[in-house]
Amino acid sequence: MGIQIDVVVGYPINDEMERVLGLAEAVDEPVAVTFMWEGREEAERAVLVPAATLALWEHWAPIAYPTSGAGDENQAVVEEPELAYPTEFGAFTLFRRRAGGRTAVAREGVVVAELLDPDEAHWLQEKARNVRQGFMDPKQKAAFEEFLARQASLDDQ
Repeated sequence: MGIQIDVVVGYPINDEMERVLGLAEAVDEPVAVTFMWEGREEAERAVLVPAATLALWEHWAPIAYPTSGAGDENQAVVEEPELAYPTEFGAFTLFRRRAGGRTAVAREGVVVAELLDPDEAHWLQEKARNVRQGFMDPKQKAAFEEFLARQASLDDQ
């Protein structure tokens, strides 16, 4: 990822979520967040990706992030997340998806970012970058073809 900013959030109350989201929006880059939830011993790591950045990645990524198959014997059994109401934290509402493990972050009814698994965020960013680097928009392609047409053949040189 371009800029790696680690932020530890004890519980997304008060202005913590606003500060982390403001940081992600200001640098227009994903922000790695570590949640230290009350009552849990293990920290939960996620990457907060601004909605516009995620939309760009998903536009260029050719396929969806692969999920573990049912036949994977080496994979640990993943518990299905429990169904819960959206959780409100000040100006934000978190909508955890049961499928995929993403959490949408909404402010005033508009999704402004998503919390993704760090591996998924990295995979998506890499796939999008690789596809985009191989793409030439139509005007650029036409100009390049015209340039090539004007070049002398190798036999003439």
